[in-house]
Formats: sequence, C-alpha cells, structure tokens
Amino acid sequence: MIRRSRASRWARAPPCGGVDIFEHTFDNSGVTTAVRERPAPARALADRRGERPLPVLAALAPLLPHGALRRGSTVVLQGLPSLLIALLAGPSRAGSWCAVVGMPTLGLAAAAEAGVVLDRLPLVPAPGADWTSVVAVLLDALDVVVVAPRSRVRDSDARRLAARARQRGSVLVAFGAPAWEGADLWLTAGDARWDGLGDGHGHLRARQVEVRCTGRGSAAHPRRARLWLPGPGGDACAPAPALPAVVPIHRAG
Repeated sequence: MIRRSRASRWARAPPCGGVDIFEHTFDNSGVTTAVRERPAPARALADRRGERPLPVLAALAPLLPHGALRRGSTVVLQGLPSLLIALLAGPSRAGSWCAVVGMPTLGLAAAAEAGVVLDRLPLVPAPGADWTSVVAVLLDALDVVVVAPRSRVRDSDARRLAARARQRGSVLVAFGAPAWEGADLWLTAGDARWDGLGDGHGHLRARQVEVRCTGRGSAAHPRRARLWLPGPGGDACAPAPALPAVVPIHRAG
C-alpha cells in the first residue's frame, strides 16, 4: 500500500519525476500496488545527476564526505530510526522529495518535529514481495529513497538498485540492512546514553549516541562523532560533548 503522510490520501511525485500516479488495487491477498510510469526525458535525468549534493543537518555534516549526501550514492544506515529521521531532515528542509519503503512504524510526529516535510514524504509501508521494483520506480522520481528490507537482500538486487540510484542521481538509503553490495557509505549508531534521570527520579530529556561513518573512496577513512538524538533543547540532532575518559584506579601498595 502506498500512502502519503498526513496531507492527502494519494501520493504524487513532483511534476518532473518519472512517476505519473500511484494506483491502488485491492484483491483477496491484501493490497497490491500498481505503478504507472511516465518515461522521464534523458535531459532531465542528466541535469539531476549534475546537481549539487543534498544538504544535511549541520551536526551530521562533519561525518560525511564533503559534508553532504552525494547524488547517486547508496548509504547503509544501521542503528536508530532517529538517525534516519535526522538524515532525511536536511534534504527535506531544502525542498527535496523523500520516500520511505517498508517502515510501517516510522514516527511521523518525530519526523515532522525534526523538519521533515510530510507533504513531500510518500510512504510505502507494505511494498510486498516485489519491493525492489517499487524502490526502482521511486528512485526514478525522487531525491532520497529509504528502504527497510525485511530479509536478506540478494547481491544482484542490491547492485541493481545501487546502479539505478547512480544513474538517476538519487540517494538510496538501506535502513537496517546487515550488508548491501555496492554501498558507498555505512552509518552506524550505537553506545546510546539517555540524559535526564537522577537517582530514581527525573525525565528522559535527551540521548547521546556515537555515530560512525565509513565507506569507499573519499569515505574510506572512518569518522565518528557523539551526537544528541534528540537534543536537550528539542533539536533533532546536535553535537554532544565527548564522554570523559575512563581512568584506571590502581590500589596503593
């Protein structure tokens, strides 16, 4: 089922995209999706491949090569949905269309608070067995496409989708995938620590997370940073202070 978040029932791609309209067909096995494609002019595709990289939030920029998401790249993101939302917030605020495939429990309220524009966020919570075709069509039309596969992805499918993103100048984000053949970047979030609780009292206000980035080419040198996800002031993503080093204690004598 393809639906559009909050604003309307139907999800339509931007006028210059390769998707004309999403049609919903119901049958006995549930909801299937038929997508009618409109071929996009080769010139339009070439123009999008040559556009500037997609901006990200300031706190994420030091982690990424050139401080942005390179068009045509494939990113594997492992860890927290809040990191995914923060990654989408930058391009979405700048006017890009993003899509999320296979994440029926994505927190739309949190996404909106982070700055993701829900009117430009088509959702495909249940893409079905032919999810790779759905992702391929969305890559033709939109700037960023997130997919959360429910099982191991065949290397041939991963390479085909990475190549599609590269040809179309889109960014493919594989969320939660343990491996993805042809990926350019790997972002992982771990070592999460909540802030706000005292000795048995208080409220959870913010969470510190260590985010690591590695990849190929210019991203081969690993980078890491501690970030607030979310921050104490309600920010979706902000730099966090480094944790103090643990000093070993030696017994006297």
